[in-house]
Amino acid sequence: MSTYVEWGALAKILIFGLLVGAGLPALFALGVRALEGPGSRDADGNRPAVRVVLAAACFTVIVAAVVGAIVYIAAGGH
Repeated sequence: MSTYVEWGALAKILIFGLLVGAGLPALFALGVRALEGPGSRDADGNRPAVRVVLAAACFTVIVAAVVGAIVYIAAGGH
């Protein structure tokens, strides 16, 4: 049976699927939580700069992943 299954390729697909399928939505949720979660605003209603930078970093990674996937598919997907 092991001669028919490429275990290395299967592991790569599984890891990539977990990263993209669960990692990107989790990163998006972290960015949203940083902007609007509990404690996201101080007494004056302002957001701390750390939370804005964290959210921007999360959303930048997500946009880069989407753009990278589009470029990969447009280039032939090989």
